Amino acid sequence: MEKIKIGVIGCGSIAQHRHLPEYAANPGVELVAVCDIVEERAKKVAGKYGVKAYTSYEELLHSGEVDAISVCTPNYLHAPISIAASDAELHVLCEKPMATSKAEAEAMIAAAKRSGKKLMIAHNQRFVASHQKARQLISNGEIGKIYSFRTAFGHGGPEGWSVEGKGGWFFQKDKAFIGAMGDLGVHKTDLLRYVLGEEIFEVGAFVETSAKDFADVDDNAVCVLKTENNIIGTLAASWAYVGNEDNSTIIYGEKAILRLEDDPINSLVIQYANGEVVNYQLGQIQSNEDGGQSNSHVIENFVDSILNDKEPPVPGEEGMKSLEVILAAIESNATKQIVRIKAALM
Repeated sequence: MEKIKIGVIGCGSIAQHRHLPEYAANPGVELVAVCDIVEERAKKVAGKYGVKAYTSYEELLHSGEVDAISVCTPNYLHAPISIAASDAELHVLCEKPMATSKAEAEAMIAAAKRSGKKLMIAHNQRFVASHQKARQLISNGEIGKIYSFRTAFGHGGPEGWSVEGKGGWFFQKDKAFIGAMGDLGVHKTDLLRYVLGEEIFEVGAFVETSAKDFADVDDNAVCVLKTENNIIGTLAASWAYVGNEDNSTIIYGEKAILRLEDDPINSLVIQYANGEVVNYQLGQIQSNEDGGQSNSHVIENFVDSILNDKEPPVPGEEGMKSLEVILAAIESNATKQIVRIKAALM
């Protein structure tokens, strides 16, 4: 089998803990290059994997050495690099949030369509076993009508695990564009859309910087969300949870309550209206705290979509819809109004 030649652009924590080791372990892949504007970091990572180091992404894209790339850079570079890669006729796996505006996201999707190459967004929560099971239970009617939900993603902040600590791009608005809401909240908007099988229609949000006095992006956000079929619930995203990471979702239905990643042992707990409780141990959700020991399944799905020429499970259009909820939350906080997402009306 001919292997896909891969380059990884950006050698920070997400590349080092997820993309690079998962590519290295994939039999369909030959990892050939890495790129980072910090030459020392690029060379160190390249040495570990025995690949070529670049400091210019343009040079890598036009080297003729790669078939596909991962974009693991600060958020403001996601769109320009992805578009340039598509224009160079390369497949693209881009980290989340996919872009800093809807216009950028649309341009990324258009570039991939022009090239006929794949564009996938790295929303790994869709590949968590408990989330997939919950989607199945909801879609086949076992939970009945869904009334409400609450979801949270919070930890102590990226300074504890990112390669640059407090001085890193995560905390700089010109590079990150958004803080906890983009880092963590976008994961949960994508998860809710996936599990519920519905688009989010209206958003009300409070977005604050309260815990990180060195940051000029948000570190705490709470949103009220309403879907197209009037399911209402809350989403919290925080870099201020000083205890264990919280990555839980609870869905309240007519026939049962689903507790996802809410119990340290049982990844899915179903509490039926008749008092019956069913526990599933489906493996733990991936975390930055596990040292990259778990598999995000993002890389294997991206590689599979290329090898078998099929649509990626999280194409650009899906990434854009999840981004739109985050953009609506920012707008709601700024205007103190409920914001309707126009795409959900269509």
